[in-house]
Amino acid sequence: MEIWSKSTLKSLLLPGGVLLLLAEVLLSTGWIAVPGYVVQYSYYAVFGAGILLSWRFHSSRVLLALLTLFLAHRAVEFFAAGRISFSGSGHIALEAVAVLLPLNFIALSFSRERGLSFPAILPALAMLFFESVFVAVICRPGETTAPAFLHPAFWGRHLWSPISQLPVFAFVAAFAVLLTRFLLYRKPVESGLLWSLAAAFLSLEQWGTGRTATGYMGAAGLILVSSIVENSYLLAYHDELTGLRARRAFNDALLRLEKPYAIAAVDIDHFKSFNDTYGHDTGDQVLRMVAARLGRVSGGGQAYRVGGEEFSILFPGRSMAEVIPHVELLRKTIEAASFHVRGSEERRRNESAKRQQDHERRTRARRMNDRDESEEGDRRRSAARKSRRALHTGTSRQNAKDELSVTVSIGVAEPARTNHEVEQVIQAADKALYRAKQAGRNRVEAALPARSRARMARQSTASGTSLR
Repeated sequence: MEIWSKSTLKSLLLPGGVLLLLAEVLLSTGWIAVPGYVVQYSYYAVFGAGILLSWRFHSSRVLLALLTLFLAHRAVEFFAAGRISFSGSGHIALEAVAVLLPLNFIALSFSRERGLSFPAILPALAMLFFESVFVAVICRPGETTAPAFLHPAFWGRHLWSPISQLPVFAFVAAFAVLLTRFLLYRKPVESGLLWSLAAAFLSLEQWGTGRTATGYMGAAGLILVSSIVENSYLLAYHDELTGLRARRAFNDALLRLEKPYAIAAVDIDHFKSFNDTYGHDTGDQVLRMVAARLGRVSGGGQAYRVGGEEFSILFPGRSMAEVIPHVELLRKTIEAASFHVRGSEERRRNESAKRQQDHERRTRARRMNDRDESEEGDRRRSAARKSRRALHTGTSRQNAKDELSVTVSIGVAEPARTNHEVEQVIQAADKALYRAKQAGRNRVEAALPARSRARMARQSTASGTSLR
């Protein structure tokens, strides 16, 4: 998978990058005059709505990020008391918050989503409490400089920035971590944390107080709120296991289809045998491997997971004759692919232990029964075990290195005089898929009358592509 693909850039920039750009235009360019009371109202509305949405969607990470931003901003405004200078409790609070804020975001990026149960979020709430106490202690009345590790004289200062180098290093490290995790997982929350932290940095660059700083912090909260909406959309329209679009997205796409188009129904051959033989973890590996190939299907197709091991591919603007070579290439690509079975060493150890237990049971049985009857029983049990261990599918294989491969059967259909509705085209593709399985699997079947299928097969063979 390409790191900087078009879809990756889109998911990174939308909506967080666009919202931050909009905040920059409204707050810094002066093109549109936004009154201070509007900024204040929007600020509280965003954080209030964000906390409610986080609670409603059980998003503990977004809730904790919102609380972190809100407490950080309120701390700076409280200790600054409207005065901006390079000394005093306000600047000490600014320096401390500028270090703690990115560190908290790094911690949130590595934390797992555990819902909003009190035991799950208690450690994070305790950390926020101790950090608040720490800021209050170092900003007590009479203090004019921050502790040594925060003091600008120790770390140095940029002339253009009210914060010293240590907070800048902390923000740079946090940006690197958040960007890396987004590229690894491509989740809306990871993107939201990244752009929200960028907006918070701009707020602190404006001394953390005043109309502009408040507006940037409100934008940081709004970006997190938008990540909740994006994540909900992703869960509703994308399959979490395979990353393909899900059935709801498939149904929506059907409503926008216009002739000509073709639909391919894809099913993994003998998938139940894989689950029964190797377990559901290996079955999930099979689904992800096949989905990765389906996601790269040529010919302008868009793949969807519509069932357990069932997939559909839509080809808008394509006829069935144009689609056949692309789905045949897809079938061959999946057939040629293989993957390593995870946990194979552990499975071999378990099988060895099981054989040892079987041997001990057979030994006890021989002592308790007649010799001849025991030997006959052993032969039957041995034959039964060998039969169970043999996975005779005809379309899958396993070698000594625990490399597995799978095949798929595909049925293709397009609108016709007898199948002009979308539902009828889907049914025709399913029937073609059924014929592919009946004919031996690992093949492509077109939803055509028998004579037309034979003619298309001859044409495909002549052009170097075969309908199996």
